[in-house]
Amino acid sequence: MTDIEPDATVDARGAACPGPLMDLIGNVRSAESGDVIRLLSDTDQSLTDVPEWAEEAGNELLGVEELDDHNAFYVEKA
Repeated sequence: MTDIEPDATVDARGAACPGPLMDLIGNVRSAESGDVIRLLSDTDQSLTDVPEWAEEAGNELLGVEELDDHNAFYVEKA
């Protein structure tokens, strides 16, 4: 378990790729600088998509939590 407190959570479990990433991008765009968005995704592709996008977009991936049936990604908006 992580001790990161998200400002918002995007539950994209059950969505096909690239849905989880698109949902995350939309939420990050409307967030304030410094906000932490948690993405819940059960798509394995998110394990590569989210870190690549965060780096390209200049946001920070604070951590990834691997849970039983999904992953939680914590992204801080630049």
